[in-house]
Amino acid sequence: MRSTEVVIIGAGAAGLMCALTAAGRGRQVLLLDHANKAGKKILMSGGGRCNFTNMYTEPSNFLSQNPHFCKSALARYTQWDFIGLVGKHGVPYHEKKLGQLFCDNKSSDILGMLLDECDQAGVDLRLDTSIQTIEKIDSGYLLDTTLGQVQCQSLVIATGGLSIPTLGATGFGYQVARQFGHELLPTRAGLVPFTITDQLKELCTELSGTSVDCLVSCNDQSFRENILFTHRGLSGPAILQISSFWEPGDTVEINLLPDHDAASWLQEQVAERPNSELKTLLGEIFTKKMANLLADNWFVSKPMKQYTHAELAEIAEKLGSWKVVPAGTEGYRTAEVTLGGVDTREVSSKTMESLKSPGLYFIGEVLDVTGHLGGFNFQWAWASGYAAAQYV
Repeated sequence: MRSTEVVIIGAGAAGLMCALTAAGRGRQVLLLDHANKAGKKILMSGGGRCNFTNMYTEPSNFLSQNPHFCKSALARYTQWDFIGLVGKHGVPYHEKKLGQLFCDNKSSDILGMLLDECDQAGVDLRLDTSIQTIEKIDSGYLLDTTLGQVQCQSLVIATGGLSIPTLGATGFGYQVARQFGHELLPTRAGLVPFTITDQLKELCTELSGTSVDCLVSCNDQSFRENILFTHRGLSGPAILQISSFWEPGDTVEINLLPDHDAASWLQEQVAERPNSELKTLLGEIFTKKMANLLADNWFVSKPMKQYTHAELAEIAEKLGSWKVVPAGTEGYRTAEVTLGGVDTREVSSKTMESLKSPGLYFIGEVLDVTGHLGGFNFQWAWASGYAAAQYV
């Protein structure tokens, strides 16, 4: 039987941050993960460059049934604190856009930095370790693991959500929460591409690989970013963002001319270039291929002066408010995050400790806190991990 002060299950972003911070304040920390490598999601994030935080992180960038929950942790460990750590390790980085910070080189720079900090603080990291059972005992928790029995005073669940199972995601954290009496809010894939199965599919397939700047709206939320046509439907940053707010059956509105009022723009073209064909004018905004396909699929392309008012109104409606009803999403297979999870009303926002079972903590994505795209989910991992580490 081994005995330690703190056991953290899950060596991802939140678990590593919690481990290095708790060990840094003198706690004896055992960090366990069933995978053969720590931080797999860190390594593949941001296209291999890890979008590790966002300069504009605010509580409003997060979704939760309990929107105030994230405020305390985000205020106590901010994006500037993490940027300071990155600077201390000399990791080169840049702002891509909208406050999104990426490594200049590779995601492994961030993972290496966290592992170095763990190492220096004396964290005992054990990979390829599975947990069979967890039991509450007088002095804390007793775990049955492939390392043998482990006893600890504080147990931290940092096992993430269900997204990208090929990287080792499982529902283990939810099982533990349920075992100790916690409510789970329904989970679903977030930051995920849409699938299209109706007659639109052909257009999406034809335009596969084409990216266009749009304003995408659904359920009173809007995001201005690129959308990307794929063989299966629609993706790209604006689509990933809105997917977190979309429910099956909802209509997504896409403004393909976000810099113009579509009706006014068309009237201007009639006045200024009456002999130009619609597809020619659209070709100056979109790729030629996209302009031709839209013109062929949606309207009859002819010189601007030949359109009636009714036809122009119809074209403006299509360009300024294209309505799409996705068949579904690509699901957890490609989702960047999991929405829902452990109900935060049963967890302390200050300490991340369970209000149901003393000494049990939940951090990171396993909780019902989900950030927008752009480094916010990593910032939640750092902040929640740091918050718990002050109390374990």
